[in-house]
Amino acid sequence: MSIFGSILSKIFGHGDAAKPAAAPAPAVPRPAVAPPTAAAPKPAAPAPAQPVDVEAVLTQIAAAKGRPSNWQTSIVDLLTLLDLDSSLAARKELGQELGIHAGADGSAEQNIALHKAVMQKLAENGGKVPASLRD
Repeated sequence: MSIFGSILSKIFGHGDAAKPAAAPAPAVPRPAVAPPTAAAPKPAAPAPAQPVDVEAVLTQIAAAKGRPSNWQTSIVDLLTLLDLDSSLAARKELGQELGIHAGADGSAEQNIALHKAVMQKLAENGGKVPASLRD
């Protein structure tokens, strides 16, 4: 999986663990011959998925970890918060995935550009990301 794919999975899948699993429906015996019925109505189209509030999810993860994190501006802190590799090599790979070629490898300029690109890409993939994190 790509590094951005891992970021996406960690943030968008974060709430899934808290949802209880649906209990299996009890088995209902079927009659040998179905009674005649009118045409069954078509099920309604599923409601569009609600956008994931990226800021709220990351704030919740940071609070649960109970240690300071500057994930709002630091790509290293963001990756660390999500338990992902934040090494220079991983950030270089992430930069290649996202097409970010700002500054020298590992420079503040590159790290800032990576953070903004990640936040923008999260927004493009259904995340609710405040403009302050994308600009």
